[in-house]
Amino acid sequence: MNLFSFVECASQTQSLKALFDLLVSCASEEGFTEIAYGALTFLEPLRLPGCPPPLVAMKAPPDWCQRYLERKYYTVDPVVRRTPMFAGPFLWDELAKAHQLQACEQRVLQEAKEAGLKNGVSVPLFGPLGQISVISFASCFDDADPQANVRRLKVLAWHFHIAFAEIAKPSDCASNGKVSLSEREKDCLRWVAEGKSSWEIGKILNVSENTVNFHVKNAMRKLGTASRTHGLVKAIRLGLIEFTEPALTKPMVA
Repeated sequence: MNLFSFVECASQTQSLKALFDLLVSCASEEGFTEIAYGALTFLEPLRLPGCPPPLVAMKAPPDWCQRYLERKYYTVDPVVRRTPMFAGPFLWDELAKAHQLQACEQRVLQEAKEAGLKNGVSVPLFGPLGQISVISFASCFDDADPQANVRRLKVLAWHFHIAFAEIAKPSDCASNGKVSLSEREKDCLRWVAEGKSSWEIGKILNVSENTVNFHVKNAMRKLGTASRTHGLVKAIRLGLIEFTEPALTKPMVA
């Protein structure tokens, strides 16, 4: 299942298990078959059976899952502990370089690798009121390249995160109003999807960098998001801007 198919199917499911299965299927296309999703700073009302907080859903080799849960490794897992310190995706191999890990943290990473979770990468997901979640991807293949796939995995993680939020929220929390973006705000988000900086978008649209930042921040405020990526994914999910698979690889017309 490719990213476009994931977006289409995720918008139609109301089951956490079905949504998580979609995530596993799509990430597997990139060689990352082992996945965990956790809510680090708040308690989710919905989680898969057998997943204690902060875990919401987990797919890994059965022996590793059993050991991870029985020994309560989630209390010392460096990914769980260190995610709030990262602004964007990070490789597990970078953890030891960026932070002085405790012996128990190093043991979790080493045992995970021995259990078949290799080339791990985690994507921090930031929400309102300081909420922090994380999705971790790992591969059972030695030659998997998380760095080459990090952009797609990041977009996939955000799509899953927003789709999950729609499933998990109480029915009485549904929004009564519709988000409306201006054409210029949509233009800016489309170019954000291409990985363009505010300066580059300004040159393309023939406006100043400050004007681009103004429109992007307005869009984020309307969407209730704390980052450009979150805003972009939510706008796509709400149908405010069109998502197509080629958009990830070639320029769009503003």
